Amino acid sequence: MQDVYTRLTLLRRPRVLARAARLGAQTYCRQRDLHRILGYGTLPKPAAAVMQLLELESTQDTARKAGEAGYSLIRHVDVLIALAGESAFLRNTAAPPRTETAALQDRRSAAAEAAAPCP
Repeated sequence: MQDVYTRLTLLRRPRVLARAARLGAQTYCRQRDLHRILGYGTLPKPAAAVMQLLELESTQDTARKAGEAGYSLIRHVDVLIALAGESAFLRNTAAPPRTETAALQDRRSAAAEAAAPCP
C-alpha cells in the first residue's frame, strides 16, 4: 500500500488536464468546492479527502480511457482541481509551523488579518 504522497507523485494525466487542474487550484476553496464534489456533510480531514479524491479521479480516468458515454470532462477537471488544492493544503499543514517575530506581526494590516480564506 502506498502512502498519500507517493500516490500523488505517481499520478500522470494528459497535459491539458494537469494544466487545467493547476490553474483551477489557484482559486480552490475547500469549504465550497469539496462539498460540491464529495457531497454535503462534515468535511473530511485533508489526508482522508485526498484519498477519496484519488479514488474518484481513478474512476473518472478509467471512464475517460474506456470512452464511456457517461464520462464528464468537467467533472474530471473538478476532481483534479480539488485534488490539487487538497494536496497543497495537505503539504502546507504538514510543514513545520513558521515562527514569526514581533516585527513581522506588526507589519500586518488589520484588513489582511480579517480577510476570509476563500472568496
